[in-house]
This record gives sequence, structure tokens and C-alpha cells, in this order.
Amino acid sequence: MSLTGLFLIIFLIVHLVGNLQLLVGDGGEAFNLYAEFMTTNPLIKTSSYLLYAGILLHAFQGWALWRKNRIARGSNGYAVKVNKVAGTNSFAASNMGWLGTIIFVFLMVHMYQFWLQMKMGTTPIATYDGHEVQDLYALVSTAYENIGFVIFYVVSMVVIGYHLVHGFQSAFQTLGINHRKYTPFIKGLGKAYAILVPLGFAIIPIVMYLRG
Repeated sequence: MSLTGLFLIIFLIVHLVGNLQLLVGDGGEAFNLYAEFMTTNPLIKTSSYLLYAGILLHAFQGWALWRKNRIARGSNGYAVKVNKVAGTNSFAASNMGWLGTIIFVFLMVHMYQFWLQMKMGTTPIATYDGHEVQDLYALVSTAYENIGFVIFYVVSMVVIGYHLVHGFQSAFQTLGINHRKYTPFIKGLGKAYAILVPLGFAIIPIVMYLRG
């Protein structure tokens, strides 16, 4: 769980950097050329399969751990219920299973909306200096014209933020990276990451919708 979680945390930063090119304001050229590079580079294409495996492994491990913990607690729960987990967000810590499930549903919708359309070749074509590429910007722009989808996306980013605020520091703790000198920094970095990265993703559909 920790290793796959940290792998996905690194991926989110890379993905955000690429997606921010949607806001450049050049009609989608920067984003489309970036997407073309990411989908044709052999090394990145290979890494993408590791990403898909990492997502599935993380999800199935999470569900298995969640089920194991529920069985261990029994139908009536523990005799003493701990409301606060030291150094963690208690809501996120106690609802990681539900939060993870919502995120998985979001990912499936997200993959269908963009990735599958690209793979099926149903996206329009854009031409830059005589070079034809799939116009993924048009696909994204059309999706973000729908206020319902924008709200769904933003709410999903809030859920991801809660999932990250506990998962980030929990991953380091599980790996045994605990030290009175470094742990406060890791916790602070985790909170900043859990706020800034989902916020960065959420801003994109909001700005594109308002541009209309």
C-alpha cells in the first residue's frame, strides 16, 4: 500500500504539470503537443502500464485491508473507540476505504471520458506545422462545458485531498521512516501536498468552464 501510494503521489505531480498546460490560452496547442509526446514516447508508454498496474494494486490492497480491519473489529466495533488518531486527520483515517472507493469510481469515469476516447481514435484532429495530432484539448474543453461534470470533478478532488492528507504521512510511517527531527516536516509536507495538488487539478475545469 505504501509503495504503490508513493508511486501514485509522484505521478499526480507529473500529471498536474501536464494538465496545467490546458490553461496556457493557445487554443490547446501546448497541451496537444504534450499529450502527443506522452502517448508516443516508448519509455513513457511502458511507464503508463506500470501506472495502471499500480492503481489496480493499490485499490485491491486497500479494499482487502479495509475488509480485514472491519472483520477484526467485529459487528459491534471495538470496546473502546478512538476518535482521534495522533498526528492524522481522524475523518480521513477512519474513512480511507470509502474515500478510496469514491476515487476509484472517479478514475473509471475519467479514464472513459478521456483515455478511452483517445485509444479508440474518436477524438478530432488538430494540425500544427503540418503535423497531425489528436485534439485532446477539444475533448477536455467539451467535457468542461458541462457544469455537472465540473462539479463532479471538483468534489472528487476534495475527496482525493482527504485521502492524501492521511495517506501521505501514513505511507512514510508504514515504511518505518519516523524520526522526531524529520516526521514533523513530512507531516507538514503531506498536508501542503494534499491541499495544493488537488487544488491545482480543481482549478483547471473551473477556469475552463468560466472561459466558456
